[in-house]
Amino acid sequence: MRVDDFLQRLAEMPEPSQRAAPESESALTAPRGDHDLNPDLYDPASPLRDAAVLVPIINHGRQLTVLLTRRSDALPDHPGQISFPGGSIDPGDKDAEDAALREAEEEVGLTRDRVRLIGRLDTYVIRTGFCVVPVIGLVAPPFTLQAEAGEVEEIFEVPLNFFLDNGNRQTHSRVFHGKTRYFYAYPYGDYFIWGATAGMLSNLAEVLRAEGLRDSGLVTP
Repeated sequence: MRVDDFLQRLAEMPEPSQRAAPESESALTAPRGDHDLNPDLYDPASPLRDAAVLVPIINHGRQLTVLLTRRSDALPDHPGQISFPGGSIDPGDKDAEDAALREAEEEVGLTRDRVRLIGRLDTYVIRTGFCVVPVIGLVAPPFTLQAEAGEVEEIFEVPLNFFLDNGNRQTHSRVFHGKTRYFYAYPYGDYFIWGATAGMLSNLAEVLRAEGLRDSGLVTP
C-alpha cells in the first residue's frame, strides 16, 4: 500500500456518527471516554471543557509512527503520563483543528506547515471534565522538535503497527476513591501508555482496520 492509498483510507473514514457502535453499551448514548469501561463515571449533565489533541502520524517512507509525549512530573494534572500534544480550545482558536495545531507547536515545536490534517476520531470524554476532539495529522519530515519546558518531559515515537495489533492492547485496573476502575493500556518498552491516550489509540486502530495496513510496507516494525 502506497502513502496515497493510506491517505485515501483515512479520507474515506466515516464521520464518527456514521460508524458502527463500539463494544461498550455506554458509548451508544455518550461519546467515547473513560466511561467505556466504567459506565458509572459518565454524567450527561456534568459540565465539560472543550479540548483538542493532535494525533501525529509521521511518514518515514516505509514506516509510519505515532508521535507521543511524556508529561512533566511537575505538572499538577496527569504528571508523567503519556499523551498527545493538545489542550483546551481557547477563544482565539477557530476550531478543534486550529487548537490541536497550536498546542502541538507550543508543546513539541511541530510547526503546522509540516502537518496535513486528515480527519477526526470520536470525541473522547475524560473523567477530569474534558471533552476532547482527537485530530489526525500526517506529518512530513524533516522537522525539528523542542519540548516545552515545564510541560513536556520527553518526545518519542512508536510504530503505528504496534497499535494496530490487537494483541498489544491490554485492560488494567486500579482502585480509585474506593472503587475499581478499568482502563486500556499499551505497554511499550519503558513506556506505559494508558487511560485516555490508550482509548484514542484504540479508536484509531479500529478506524484504520489493521488487516489492510499490515499488508502494506508502510507499517513494518
